[in-house]
Amino acid sequence: MLTQPGTVAATNPAVIDDADPLAAFSDRSLLIVDDDKPFQTRLARAMESRGYHVQVADSVADGVSAVEARAPAFAVIDMRLGDGNGLDVIARLKERRPEARGVILTGYGNIATAADADEIHGTLMAQPGERADPPENPMSADRVRWEHIQRVYELCSRNVSETARRLNMHRRTLQRILAKRAPR
Repeated sequence: MLTQPGTVAATNPAVIDDADPLAAFSDRSLLIVDDDKPFQTRLARAMESRGYHVQVADSVADGVSAVEARAPAFAVIDMRLGDGNGLDVIARLKERRPEARGVILTGYGNIATAADADEIHGTLMAQPGERADPPENPMSADRVRWEHIQRVYELCSRNVSETARRLNMHRRTLQRILAKRAPR
């Protein structure tokens, strides 16, 4: 059950598997702070199916107030939000609950390149000091460059001249890059 800031989902013990490392935690509260509604909803449903009690927030202010109301044991927070930086939510969470575990999403991809719920769950369940496994199919350098150009292009309201100026590249070169398909 998806909940809004300040509310807590009901427990569904039938969902929890004894072989799952999450079963070792008595508090399965998870706060998801992301302003991308479709991704937030998809991730919240996927994490609920893994046994978490999910609470969602759309902004830094909502995330901080959710932490103030009840600091969760786990958090998945987007770093770039409309009203500020997700690190502010992490800082408040660490003040209120130092043992909380969290994942910060940088948001430099799109839904196709976003981490899936299995990767996020695995990261949340990692032991302290344990390194996460590297991604099986990391983005190529060309793809990272293309994603960055697309992001700046969107931030400039799809203005080619302004985007080229900010990226310090010739406008015609940028137009050629934008006309091509995304690299793999």
